Amino acid sequence: MSFESLGLSHNIIRSVNKLGYLKPFPIQEQAVPVILEGKDLMGIAKTGSGKTACFVMPVLEKLQNADVKKDRNVQVLILVPTRELAIQIDEVFRAFTDNLKREIRTMAVYGGVSINPQMKGMFGVEVLIATPGRLLDLIEHKAVSISGIRQLIIDEADKMFHLGFEEEMNKLFGLMPVMKQTILFSATLNDKVAEMKERLSINPVMIEIKKEEVEIDHIEQVAYHVAPENKGPFLRYLIKEKKVEKALIFVSSTKSADNLVEKLKKNKIKAVAIHSQKSQGARRNNLEEFKVNGAQILVATDLIGRGIHIDSLPCVINYELPRSPLDYIHRIGRTGRANEKGTAISILTDAELQHFRVIQKKMGKKVTLQRTEGIDLHGY
Repeated sequence: MSFESLGLSHNIIRSVNKLGYLKPFPIQEQAVPVILEGKDLMGIAKTGSGKTACFVMPVLEKLQNADVKKDRNVQVLILVPTRELAIQIDEVFRAFTDNLKREIRTMAVYGGVSINPQMKGMFGVEVLIATPGRLLDLIEHKAVSISGIRQLIIDEADKMFHLGFEEEMNKLFGLMPVMKQTILFSATLNDKVAEMKERLSINPVMIEIKKEEVEIDHIEQVAYHVAPENKGPFLRYLIKEKKVEKALIFVSSTKSADNLVEKLKKNKIKAVAIHSQKSQGARRNNLEEFKVNGAQILVATDLIGRGIHIDSLPCVINYELPRSPLDYIHRIGRTGRANEKGTAISILTDAELQHFRVIQKKMGKKVTLQRTEGIDLHGY
């Protein structure tokens, strides 16, 4: 399924392409059409499932066609339990606004900082991302009104109650209009989340995305310890001496991806990169080059790597470690599919050893660390 098939306009699709998304996540496939239709929704999905973009895209799709008066009445309210999540969601909204028909103002508000700048900045905001306590403060100061919101989105609804926001939430519900679209997202469906549904008098479409289980027990994992200056030469040594016919190499940034490809090409290793700074056409061409037309190495970032599906991939190489252990598991899970043999290689400097210990602990599997001091890397 493509993003175009979800009912999104060309303006949103341009932002999707710019951000480097190759295909919708399962939660996006199911939830975006429901939100566009104006139906209430309850989505059960784990963190990292793509749920933020799945409400950002249809919210902006609707707002860009709306004629909205500039005042202190927000149109879309997103309630979140933490400052960090508020900032993160605001960043995603801003990333999608470049190609819209008109400017749409978004703002994140939260406690722990001065309220005055937030009060001053509230005029003309259409999408407000807020923690409950700070939002109540702003309402009491008459800096903002939620009496006319068209959409209410509650993200990480289960955490709202774990962190003790029940009283504040009930106060806010009493200030909202009865007629609005309500969208709830939660990692789990517990009694309190079900109570929230009753409190809001909604009968939402239910979407549950099961956690993707990645089987790694049959994947051979190897780790090599190298000096920082030997990381590139050792990778090239590994590819040539171990006769690696095809490998997906993960790096942490687009700059690293392009630099690595250039170094590999100079050493007569046919490599292509795929990341968010390349156009959609270039990404597709490079992926096809790797799958069919003879490129030996594909270098990717995690953002793009999650959307790559390659049959019979014999090897994954972590040239740079990911931030989270879960991303590591998803990386190496690209190899060894359908009961085929697969190898996952990590190339580590001193600075990465501690993080790799954390990854091993989280996945419950120890990986033997091999030394490389005796290997002659001259000429690589």
